[in-house]
Amino acid sequence: MQGTAVYNVKIEKVLTNINKVMIGKEDAAVLSLVALLAQGHVLLEDVPGVGKTMLVKTLAKSLDCDFRRIQFTPDLLPSDVTGVSIYNPKTLEFEFRGGPILGNIILADEINRTSPKTQSSLLESMEEKNVTVDGKTIALASPFFVMATQNPIEYEGTYPLPEAQLDRFILKLKMGYPTFGEELEMLERNAREQPIESIEAVLTREELKGIQEEVTNVYVDKNVQHYIINLISSTRSNPSIYLGVSPRGSIALMKAAKAYAYIMERDYVLPDDVKFLAPYVLAHRIILTSEAKYDGVTADDIISSIVKSTHVPIRKEFS
Repeated sequence: MQGTAVYNVKIEKVLTNINKVMIGKEDAAVLSLVALLAQGHVLLEDVPGVGKTMLVKTLAKSLDCDFRRIQFTPDLLPSDVTGVSIYNPKTLEFEFRGGPILGNIILADEINRTSPKTQSSLLESMEEKNVTVDGKTIALASPFFVMATQNPIEYEGTYPLPEAQLDRFILKLKMGYPTFGEELEMLERNAREQPIESIEAVLTREELKGIQEEVTNVYVDKNVQHYIINLISSTRSNPSIYLGVSPRGSIALMKAAKAYAYIMERDYVLPDDVKFLAPYVLAHRIILTSEAKYDGVTADDIISSIVKSTHVPIRKEFS
């Protein structure tokens, strides 16, 4: 792939920036870039204070793109997200005032704090890259990337995201608490200054669009495609799953695998790429049966079991 070496240097600089601020979150940094390069979106779910918002802000500062933040609250309206038409008495016409969704990198902070009606205002923009206001369709800027954060739904005052909304996120990540050593290093770094203050943009908008185009050219062998479909099909026949993964999930897994392969400096996808990404891409797209939930089974457990039981194609099977 022409230009890969140059772009991988840029990618490495973005990862370095994130690791300066986020200690012990290397996987989260890589996976966030996977979603960005695959032209998808990320949902970060965890308890408050573990660095969800800081990860998004660090990634945004590393990119020379238009960054917008939407703080979701119970009283937020759809028009607060997409924008609104305002009557201008001088021109005697309505003029559109764009909302924060009309940026490149969007931080949807605490997305499950707002009502389902407002959450739904993101559906069109995340899937079709445009918004419709007063019957007019407005194209969004390119690149367009949403990183949403949410607290666990058992917390008071939150609304669980509907299945259609969850399906728009290519990956769902959890941050987790740091280890003793990581938290100690965190204290030492923050004793002097906020590490994020020293972060500078290392990737321009045009460079990012170029990388995203390169990612689409990553080769996926037919046997790897069959492997993806077999994983997805297993979620639709598993007795513990009430609703399996949709075809959008198949496409998402393939796109994520192509982006991950690119970051790993390959122009082809390996089955191991798919195997690694499957829990992050698929777990939030399934609904478990009541019996499975009662037995304490989680979506991660089911996806892990499916991955272990599905035949992985070996290299000699490739065309």
